[in-house]
Amino acid sequence: METKKEEDDLTWSRETIPRVMKIVSTKLPQRDLVSLLLVSPWLHRTLISYPSLWLVLDFREMNKAGDRLTAALSLSRYQHVKQINLEFAQDIEDRHLEVLQNKFINSLQNLESLNLNGCQKISDKGIEAITSACPKLKVFSIYWNVRVTDLGIKHLVKNCKHVVDLNLSGCKNISDESLQLVADNYQDLESLNLTRCIKLTDGGLQQILVKCSSIHSLNLYAISIFTDKAYKKISNLAHLQFLDLCGAQNLSDEGLSYIAKCKNLVSLNLTWCVQVTDVGVISIAEGCTSLEFLSLFGIVGVTDKCLEVLSRFCSTTITTLDVNGCIGIKLRENPSDPPWPQKEGKKRVSFFFTLTTLPRSVCITRSMGKILIV
Repeated sequence: METKKEEDDLTWSRETIPRVMKIVSTKLPQRDLVSLLLVSPWLHRTLISYPSLWLVLDFREMNKAGDRLTAALSLSRYQHVKQINLEFAQDIEDRHLEVLQNKFINSLQNLESLNLNGCQKISDKGIEAITSACPKLKVFSIYWNVRVTDLGIKHLVKNCKHVVDLNLSGCKNISDESLQLVADNYQDLESLNLTRCIKLTDGGLQQILVKCSSIHSLNLYAISIFTDKAYKKISNLAHLQFLDLCGAQNLSDEGLSYIAKCKNLVSLNLTWCVQVTDVGVISIAEGCTSLEFLSLFGIVGVTDKCLEVLSRFCSTTITTLDVNGCIGIKLRENPSDPPWPQKEGKKRVSFFFTLTTLPRSVCITRSMGKILIV
């Protein structure tokens, strides 16, 4: 009897637990997966035997990330890693990336995604080293790095030919030269983030908008230097779905009328686009009828008139409209004016107002074919 129980326990440990954990482990973060290796020898052997479980290295916000990375890549289970996340990791420097280039280049041949966000000790030298080791890279993010220059982008486009998602947000030392390099080498680019890249001009952005027509996500947050000369070229992006123009102080209604040609636009941020008026917003309402999110925050030149047009053209899709600080928009005392028809099965529409006559936020939702103040 005792022998039978021991055999059952052994079977449970050797066969049942590993099978269950194989299923569960595919849903676990990489850090938790590593912890499971210590549970039992059988589980360790089982998990190690499935290469698909060891395609991610996540050292996000960790200390001594450079040493941890090199140590991990020395293990056989990480020979086919596809994703490395070092976002806001500490103690990662150029010398660590040079070690990867010199000692672990074979382990990086299948790398597709590299996140170096907030790694401020990385310079052009480090970019050269790491990109030379990962020719299949598709996603590259180096947010908030003031050491990387056009030279680093030159190394990137030379070594990695297949990038489709590029985040250069906060890289304040890149110029139009970088955009020219990106435009010439990444014509299949799908996502580009240039937030706070303050040295860019219309000329550089135009190169991107003319040559990278596959872009579906474009973030130009907090770049005030661009003008309608460049904004008009956004109309070339037939697949554009997400556009952030927060702080585009030179964007006019004319420029917005060209953006309205992007029929697939789903999310548009016009926060603090201070030259925009009803005319521009109406052109967006009439052209971008798939719009789900629209922010007009801080625009004093818009009135209830643009809301009426939005209600006619976007009522079946739009779910959020931010009009905080739009002092030209007045809340009507009659909750049925203007109409915003209720569509069965559609999400409610939330409007956010901050007015001198109403010091708190107000949510206005469609109900029974009317606009109600909640």
